[in-house]
This record gives sequence, C-alpha cells and structure tokens, in this order.
Amino acid sequence: MKLQNQKQLFSIPEEITYLNIASQSPSFKAVEQAGIEGVLEKSHPFKITGDSYFEPVKKVKELFAKLIDVDDYNRIANIPSASYGLATVAKNITLKKNDEILLVESQFPSNYYVWEKLAHKFDAKLKIIAMPKSTENRGKIWNESILSAISENTKVIALGNIHWANGTLFDLKSIRKKATEKKALLIIDGSQSVGALPFSVKEIQPDALICAGYKWLFGPYGCGYAYFGEYFDNGNPLEENWSNRLHSENMTGLTSYQPKYKPLANRYSVGEHASFIHIKMQIAALEQVLQWTPKAIQEYCKDITSETVITLKEKGCFIENDAFRTHHLFGVELPKQMDIDVLKSTLKEANIFISFRGNYIRLSCHLYNTKNDFKKLTDCIIKCL
Repeated sequence: MKLQNQKQLFSIPEEITYLNIASQSPSFKAVEQAGIEGVLEKSHPFKITGDSYFEPVKKVKELFAKLIDVDDYNRIANIPSASYGLATVAKNITLKKNDEILLVESQFPSNYYVWEKLAHKFDAKLKIIAMPKSTENRGKIWNESILSAISENTKVIALGNIHWANGTLFDLKSIRKKATEKKALLIIDGSQSVGALPFSVKEIQPDALICAGYKWLFGPYGCGYAYFGEYFDNGNPLEENWSNRLHSENMTGLTSYQPKYKPLANRYSVGEHASFIHIKMQIAALEQVLQWTPKAIQEYCKDITSETVITLKEKGCFIENDAFRTHHLFGVELPKQMDIDVLKSTLKEANIFISFRGNYIRLSCHLYNTKNDFKKLTDCIIKCL
C-alpha cells in the first residue's frame, strides 16, 4: 500500500511547515474529536458505568499489541510516560557488584538517569558506547562497537531502536542474539520509532519495550505503552492500583481484598489509566496508525525526503547512510561555517519548525508533510551557507 499525503486529516495551517513530530505530534481531527467526547463524558458522570473503566482499556491494549506483533494483550501495560515504564523495569532488576549496564552515548535523559541510579544502588557499572567521531561508516561502526562491548559482565542492555537525536538505526536482531548468549536483558525504548517504523516483538524478543505515546503514536501528552516479557511476569509494580487486581471488575466486592494481580503485565499499569479523555484519544490514534501501517509511513517519509538528502549532502552536510538510519527521523550535521543563529532566524521567518541539537538539526516528518516542505527547508539552509 502506497500512502498519499494525509494533511486533510490534520488541523495544521497551510503556512506552517512542521518537521518536529519527534518532539510532539499534532493531533489529527479524529483524535481532537475523541478528546472532546471524553471531556463531555466527564460532564455527565452518571453515564459512566463499571465497564467504562475496563473495556476501552482492553481495546487500547489490543491495538498496541497488534501494532508491535504481540498475541496476548495482557503483556501490555498502560503507562503515563516512558520514564514510568523504565522505572518499573529497573525496580524489578537485581544486579551484583561490577555487573554492567550497557548504554549508547547521548541517550535521552529518561533512559540514562534510571540506569545511573540502578548502577549506584548495586555498585554496578555503566558502560557507554561512544558514537564514532568519524562520519565514515558511522552507523556500521557504532553497531559493531555495541556488539563487541557485550560481555559476560553485561546484565542489561538499554537503548532505543534508533538514536533519538539523529535517527541512527541499531541492529536489534544482532544485539538480541548476543544478549541471549551472554544472558543479558534487552530493554528497548521505542518512543522515537514504534508507529513509524515496523517493529515486531516476535522478531526482536525484547525483555521490555517502553514507548511514550505522544509522538509517533499520536496520543495525548501523558500517555504511553509498555510491553513486558516473561522475565517480568511476577514482578513488583511501582504502585498498588485497585484496577490491576484480579476480579476488580466486580466493584461491589472491592473490599474483599484480592492478593493476586491480573495476569502478566496488567500489574504494571499506572493508576487511573482508564482516563476517559486520554483513552478515547489513544484508541482513535492507534486505529489510524494501524490503518496506515508503519511500513507505509516509513516509505512515504523516504519518498518525500530523498531529494533533500541528496541536495544537503552535495552542500556539505553530513547525513547517515540510508542503511543505518530511519527516514521519519534523521539528523543533519551542518557545515561548520554556517551561522546557526542566522539559520534559526531564517527558519522562523519561513514558519519552519525543526529541532536543533548543537551543530545538528533533527528533522522528523509524517504524512502531513510533502516534498515541498523539504524544498522550503533546503532553500533556507542553502541561503544561510
């Protein structure tokens, strides 16, 4: 299936060129409407029944499970943020002195601080694999360095499917294979990839997959998703939410306290995860992403960015080789002589929104973008050279 431009589904003004979904996604109109319906539902609480706390949640879990190729939706937890999911993972890991937690350089802070704290708790070590300084074959060499660093001392490997700032692809299949050989856990942050890049739990077999929901999954800010594998089946949640206990649907018997949790990952869902506003928006968002498919989204993004990538490389910018980066999110290292402040001003005048990361810019796009959006961006960059 080849997708066409979908800007008609969004409320983005014509004069705006938004290339920053990696920071915050725009809602499409169906998500806006779902949110409004959720607000109105709270205005009439007498219409909220016991099923309202459970059936929509089940649907959200089923949709996300389908997106990441998981058969049992009970392996999905509703979380408010990636940091919540990662904290849940860390709470259920015990290490020994000098065990190693392997990270990559410049991970997103939420996927660094939690491991730094865990290392301090057990007197373990953080092993951070630096991004190669040379741009030649950078992605390939970085992946090789990660694989070489996995040893008998490695107990946890925590990284994204891609690097959040520059889109470098990490070879998760090879990393999983070596992690299994060395009996290390593989914890994936899918916040910048799941929804726009195909991901299969059956193929990669992560021990946990944590995703913020407000980027490529188009949910509201304050929602997320987590997959937990067998290692976490009998773990301890961060909180004791009543609805995560067995038979909690029977509200007349809530004080017949239940020692058992619902099966698998249900114990890890955050309290009040049935939020009537959020859950309706999440359902509308996931249904649309599944209809589009991550594969088709990735192909669309490749099509609208390919000419810009060629042009920028010709003008002296560095962009990672196609084989080691994604097309929905990628970094552009600008020529050293470029005045970043002038570029920022030029882009602002042209109503172009991107992220700056030092001498890099991060470009992130979706189905509301066009080749013309990237031509506008390219023209601004060339103008500032």
